[in-house]
Amino acid sequence: MIEIQQFTFGPLQENTYLLINGKRECIIIDPGCYFQDERKELLQYIQTERLNVTRLLNTHCHFDHIFGNKLVADTFGVKPEIHKDDQVVLDNSQAVGAMYNIPFEPSPMPGRYLVEGEKIPFGGHELEVLLTPGHSPGSVSFYCPTQQFVIGGDVLFYQSIGRTDLPGGNHATLLRSIREKLFVLPDEVRVFPGHGPATTIGFEKKYNPFLQE
Repeated sequence: MIEIQQFTFGPLQENTYLLINGKRECIIIDPGCYFQDERKELLQYIQTERLNVTRLLNTHCHFDHIFGNKLVADTFGVKPEIHKDDQVVLDNSQAVGAMYNIPFEPSPMPGRYLVEGEKIPFGGHELEVLLTPGHSPGSVSFYCPTQQFVIGGDVLFYQSIGRTDLPGGNHATLLRSIREKLFVLPDEVRVFPGHGPATTIGFEKKYNPFLQE
């Protein structure tokens, strides 16, 4: 079983996810810990649960999803893994932070690039990398078929979708990503988004106002 631990962090209330397998290995996705007490909380949890952090994955590189990248990289010796199309977003993240008056430690450069369709093995399970651009040019979602969940960053929310007015965003592309990559998954698949509560594919197909024909 993969346990999913969620923290909501930072000035933008971003969801940070820890995936934990039976061997107590841990993948950190989108560490958004910004304030000192949040950073402490994350490290404390990992220490108390005796987790071995094996990877750092980013669904995309908007600043609220990478506030904790440097902390995680420095503490656990893992480098961020992103899709190459989001490198430009990572490169501009400091300037965006300055614009919003939210300075933060720059994220390390990626250790490698994620490729669409690749499978990330994790304790007897796999996470499949789905390329789901639109909110950002290289947004990816991580789908676990055996446990029927997807961690989708800011692509699909409970009765909403990611914003597309940031550089590299595109509304039509986002809707296509959702319809062609996420809505083809089984209805019972749980969606863990970058902000707000979890939902399911079936519920969003039926009730998401942005995606009704």
